[in-house]
Amino acid sequence: MAATPVWSVDPRTGKPREQVAVEATPQEVDRAVRAAHAARSALADRTARAALLRTAAQLLDEAAGHVVEAADAETALGPTRLTGELARTTAQLRAFADVVDEGAFLDIRIDHEDGTKTPPRPDLRRCKIPLGVVAVYAASNFPLAFSVPGGDTASALAAGCPVVVKAHPDHPATSELCASVLRRAAARLGLPEDVVVLLHGFDAGIELVRHPLVAAAGFTGSVRGGRALFDAAAARPAPIPFHGELGSLNPVVITPAAAEERAEQIGAGLAGSMTLGAGQFCTKPGFVLAPEGPAGDRLLKSLTAAVSDTDPGVMLDHRMRDAFVEGVRERAGLPATEAPVTPGAGGEHTVSAGFLTVPARLLAAEGPHDLLLEECFGPVTVVARYEDPAEIGAVLSRLPGNLTATLQLSTEELAGDGGTGARLLAELTPLAGRVLVNGWPTGVAVAPAQHHGGPYPATTSTSTSVGATAVERWLRPVTYQSTPQALLPVELRDDNPAGLPRRVNDRQE
Repeated sequence: MAATPVWSVDPRTGKPREQVAVEATPQEVDRAVRAAHAARSALADRTARAALLRTAAQLLDEAAGHVVEAADAETALGPTRLTGELARTTAQLRAFADVVDEGAFLDIRIDHEDGTKTPPRPDLRRCKIPLGVVAVYAASNFPLAFSVPGGDTASALAAGCPVVVKAHPDHPATSELCASVLRRAAARLGLPEDVVVLLHGFDAGIELVRHPLVAAAGFTGSVRGGRALFDAAAARPAPIPFHGELGSLNPVVITPAAAEERAEQIGAGLAGSMTLGAGQFCTKPGFVLAPEGPAGDRLLKSLTAAVSDTDPGVMLDHRMRDAFVEGVRERAGLPATEAPVTPGAGGEHTVSAGFLTVPARLLAAEGPHDLLLEECFGPVTVVARYEDPAEIGAVLSRLPGNLTATLQLSTEELAGDGGTGARLLAELTPLAGRVLVNGWPTGVAVAPAQHHGGPYPATTSTSTSVGATAVERWLRPVTYQSTPQALLPVELRDDNPAGLPRRVNDRQE
């Protein structure tokens, strides 16, 4: 059987640019996973892992011009956006190097033997160890920060896990370039290049999650694709953790008082957030509860003006463009649904931004309008207008899980006196992994306190894919009982030669 070619395609024209690779066969997937598995011992040294992450960041910075050019040619995201994304990606790599150096992620706990306890306590020493080979499924909308050199790869390497990446078909050339940089970073440090391996092909992705030597997987993409992989991971003879980010509406609730106070500001802010990157951010606010009445009308007038002023944009590929056009057509055709600014095809290769409105009461119970409660990838949002604030809770109770939820409050409501603001915040918190007040959800800061995840279908686990704690996905705890010092991992020995943070007899050292 002839190898299936992998083409780089220009989304601005829909035309192939160049053949980049061929899709991996099952035998090639097996060889890739085994090669990564054989490289595990090279990542056992924390110093080497930190050096790898910092060297990878340095080499990506040095190759910035080539990386941005390649990514723009395949995604049409533009040099400005991609330059910022590359900076985020290298900062993330360095941040995980700092996590490795600091060592708190190992969660070291030591309880010395104590015969006076009832029952007597033996010597117990607990730390976290890497799971093994991690399969990473690259995202379409972030060709750097959530793809080959992105957060899943960086956090897995930080944990001590080799990575096999399944490239996204929308940016195969960018994936090859970034993988070569990561492998070059390993070689420069004398580490096996196979601590990072790249594969192409849909079938290769299925084979990868089923491979017996793959210990965990990270995915960012659609509900349909992610659920198929999640089910495959669970159906294995030995199921593995599958950390998938699948889809999110990212609801926004605007109180009547907030609309009265700053309708124009909220309308403009919503427009900027929902059209950012042609509406292709996973945190795009795709569903808004806004009040009926004059203040709500002013808000929609501001939103209309700002969205109407948005230029047509190119989506990541023509398949996504077609799905967007069809998705908004179906939604706009629902009874009592209006389009103050009609979203859809902006040209042969572009889309135009817009938004739909619907009475909130139609979403309070199951019916044909449930389609409006499903994510539509692209520059569109749904504004559900409520007459009675009680409708807010009725609609929120029907929403699926989300990455984010946003609350727009007035100055008086921000006082937090247990009134409207506190009540709505309590209703939104169960829906999302990140809850915002008077902000917009697009933009996910890389910080220790960040959580980028949420109830299903936002993610398939309770973990985050952004921030320092993302490393925890690729670790498991082990306790050594009554083990001689000479046999213990160096991190658990009494002399603590690495000076790692740890709790000893339930006290922080």
